Amino acid sequence: MLIVAAVLAIFVYGMIAAMLGSILPDLSKRFTLSPAENGAIAMTQAIGLVIGSLLQGPLIDLQGKKVGLVLGLGLIALALFLLPRSKGFGSIRTYMLILGIGGGIIVAGANALVNDVKTDNPTALFNGFNTFFGLGGIATPFIAANLLGGNSFRLCNLTAGLTVATLVLHGMTDMPKPSGVVAFQFGDVPALLSNPNLFLPALLLFLYVAAEVGVWNWLVKHLIAQGIPEKKALNILSFGFALGLLAGRLIVATPFFKDVTPTSILMASSIGIAVTTYAMLQFKDANIAWASVFLAGVAMAPVFPTALSVVGAKFTTSTATAIGAAVTCGWLGLVASSPIIGGVAGNEPTGLKKALLLLPATGALMFLVTLAL
Repeated sequence: MLIVAAVLAIFVYGMIAAMLGSILPDLSKRFTLSPAENGAIAMTQAIGLVIGSLLQGPLIDLQGKKVGLVLGLGLIALALFLLPRSKGFGSIRTYMLILGIGGGIIVAGANALVNDVKTDNPTALFNGFNTFFGLGGIATPFIAANLLGGNSFRLCNLTAGLTVATLVLHGMTDMPKPSGVVAFQFGDVPALLSNPNLFLPALLLFLYVAAEVGVWNWLVKHLIAQGIPEKKALNILSFGFALGLLAGRLIVATPFFKDVTPTSILMASSIGIAVTTYAMLQFKDANIAWASVFLAGVAMAPVFPTALSVVGAKFTTSTATAIGAAVTCGWLGLVASSPIIGGVAGNEPTGLKKALLLLPATGALMFLVTLAL
């Protein structure tokens, strides 16, 4: 039941990760939002993710994983129910902040549940578990494009209902008791980050999240700007990027990769991210765009879970603190990239394409960080 609960939580988070990119075209039309305002909305959600990931450590240590996960799911459901009642830019930012806080709590809490499972191949475990993130990422844009006609408000209500059902299941599931001792000490973070065993994976996650969530949030708008219809663009996000993430994590979780070192996986992924994200910006044909976006998803798939498995293996006595610090650095990458992309995009027809060159640049930087690692 613990594994089922963790799987459903990460599935919900996968749906949330794809949410902003799926609803942004509709929200932009409804409220006449500029690219800069879109970037500010994405940054606000990222700030919420940072707050949530910082809160989850003390919360879970003192109150237990059940309280943390139920609270996170409750905040997500609340934000999704309120989003259809938005009055404009300000209220959208407020609800996206709440959504981010809930997401930050559940992604860290669900990974903490998985970390309790003992195995001799944690890389495979984390990658296998995070395939359900890919399933959630497939579900959101698919439902938006093919069942709801791109209606952002109906999508929010439907996802909120699924989140409430997941919350009820978590409330009924027995989970480990809290330790009562706060493992995540803010005062420990500077010393931990000065350790290359944490600093380098954390820097890698900073760059990676900027690239991955950059695709989630901006790909559909970019494809629409290239003349691809919104429905097809949403399906490319679903059956291209999200399916690529799922496939990549399934592949790395197979026994074939058992003897491949985590750093080798991360190095190959970094090269793949740089090449595929650059390629996906060059094509206006929907089929070629789908292929390049799918390969980008495959390339990105192993990075987040593999980097977390590296941190978990290096810090056996302060795992929660180390993982919490690394995940928080990841969300900071989104805080930094969202306003940059929105600001560079401006209102020029080719602005967003130029801004999204940040994605292959992060892949190149990730390669250098992995060399150091």
